[in-house]
Amino acid sequence: MSRALLALGAALVLAAPARAQTLAQRVTRAPDGVVRLTYAAREGVCGNGSNNISFHCEDGNCGDRRVRNSDVDDDGPCACEAGPVRLVLRVAGGRVEQIRAYVGGRWRPADGVTDLGTVSAPEAAHWLLDLARSGAGAGARDAVFPAILADSVTLWPDLGRLARDASASRHAREQAVFWLGQAAGEAAVKDLTAMVGEDSLDREVREQAVFALSQQPHEVGVPALIQIARTNKDPEVRKKAFFWLGQTGDPRAIALFEEVLTRQ
Repeated sequence: MSRALLALGAALVLAAPARAQTLAQRVTRAPDGVVRLTYAAREGVCGNGSNNISFHCEDGNCGDRRVRNSDVDDDGPCACEAGPVRLVLRVAGGRVEQIRAYVGGRWRPADGVTDLGTVSAPEAAHWLLDLARSGAGAGARDAVFPAILADSVTLWPDLGRLARDASASRHAREQAVFWLGQAAGEAAVKDLTAMVGEDSLDREVREQAVFALSQQPHEVGVPALIQIARTNKDPEVRKKAFFWLGQTGDPRAIALFEEVLTRQ
């Protein structure tokens, strides 16, 4: 009996460090090859387990805001499951070289795959944004999107920090701006407007912020775009603001155009 208790105690001691490892450590220490993990999807996110992820699932079908994660051309209705998010990582030398995200469906049996099982959605989201900020190549480039799919986490403050991080890749920063805009809300609009005015940011990032503002409800997006069109120091950024104002058809935008043309 005592030997059995000792064996159990030793097993618990060995298991404890594994449980204490962060997700980043588990991925870094995984053998080269395919690593997969699963986490809960936030409300409203659904997918067909294959090539489509949607943010508006209605009556079990993918809705209008659909993201394809493959080159498969499929515009028709698709079965839609409310999670989980399933990530496939290709890891080499402890670095994530590629990420593919799926929502719904089930894993197929596969040899030589390291399966990390179900992980905390907030931990997965923060790890992905850290990867986008500090990583390199396709792994970092593709890390923002699966982060915003995660349940039980508010990410727009992290997205704002990523968008301003000059050490991150341009693509990751532009993705952060785009999804920050999709977060909507007065706070996100305020952050986007401030971003447009920051001369230290690349022009491409500031222009992406202008586009993100154009996707907001008119009651908050149009006044922000008008302010940029009137006051921004960069003529190219002002031109973008005028362009997107022209797409709104909003009376306030039309009044601004008339005012500018009258002055000429």
